[in-house]
Amino acid sequence: MSTTSSVSKKSDTPRKKMTVPNFTARKGGDEPLVCLTAYTAHVAHLVDAEADMILVGDSLGMVIHGMPNTLGVTMEHMIMHGQAVMRGANKALVVVDMPFGSFEESPEVAFRNASRIIKETGCTAIKLEGGREMAPTIRHLAARGIPVMAHVGLMPQQMNTAGGFKAVRDEDVWEDVIADAKAVEEAGAFSVVVEGVAEKLADKVTKNVNIPTIGIGASAKCDGQILVFEDMIGLFPRVPTFVKRYGNMEDMMVDAISRYAGEVRDRSFPAEEHTYKAKKS
Repeated sequence: MSTTSSVSKKSDTPRKKMTVPNFTARKGGDEPLVCLTAYTAHVAHLVDAEADMILVGDSLGMVIHGMPNTLGVTMEHMIMHGQAVMRGANKALVVVDMPFGSFEESPEVAFRNASRIIKETGCTAIKLEGGREMAPTIRHLAARGIPVMAHVGLMPQQMNTAGGFKAVRDEDVWEDVIADAKAVEEAGAFSVVVEGVAEKLADKVTKNVNIPTIGIGASAKCDGQILVFEDMIGLFPRVPTFVKRYGNMEDMMVDAISRYAGEVRDRSFPAEEHTYKAKKS
C-alpha cells in the first residue's frame, strides 16, 4: 500500500510520536485532544496527520462487518484491524478496544488478552468499558505495564442490560457516573472516554478527575473529542445526534459507482488511456 498521498496539516512543525505520559499531560490544556477511530491502514495514515489518538474501536463490528451491535466482535477482529492501523499510524497514540467477553471474567483473563493485543498489534494501550466494577481489573493491568483507557457513561457493550443505546440524562444517576470516573482514575487509567451523557454531567466528570476526559456525545469542555471516522465523513445516512458530518462521502461514492456502471455498460470504459499497448519483441 502506498502511503505517499499528501495530507494537509495545521503546521509545518514536526510532531513527535504521542506517548501515554504526553497524552495524560494534556489534561486541562488549552488545546483539546483530537481523537478518531480507524480500522484500516490507509485511513489510519490519513487520520494520523491530525489526530493525537487513534482508537481501533469495537465499533468496527457495525461499521466494517455489518453487525447489529458490538457484541459479536472477537479478539481476532480487534487484532487484525489493530495490525492494519499500526501499519498506517506513525505519530498518533494507538489504542485498541478490548471486545465484549475478553476482560470481564477476571483480572487475569483481562491481562492475558490485553497483553496478546499489545504483542500482536504493536499498539500502545487498550481500552475497556466499565467503571467501579472494572477498577480491580484496571489496577491489575496498569500495575503490569499495560496502559488502560477507561470508558464510562453510555457503554455499548452493556446495551442488553441498559435496553439499548441510551444516553445518560437522568440526574439521579449522575453521581454514579462521576464515581465510576473517579474509580477508574484511582485504579490507574491514564484517560477516560465519556460517552452519551448530558452536557452538564460531562463537565462535572471532567472537573472531578485528573486524567483527560475524551468526549463522544458529551461536552466541548471535555479534554478531547472522538468520533467514528465513517460517521464523521458522512459515509452513512443515519448517525447519532451527537455526530457532526464533515463530509458527504456516501453521495460521492454512490455517484462514482453510478458513473462507473454507466461507462462499463456503454463501453466507454476502459478508454484508450486505460489500456496496455502491444509491445514488439
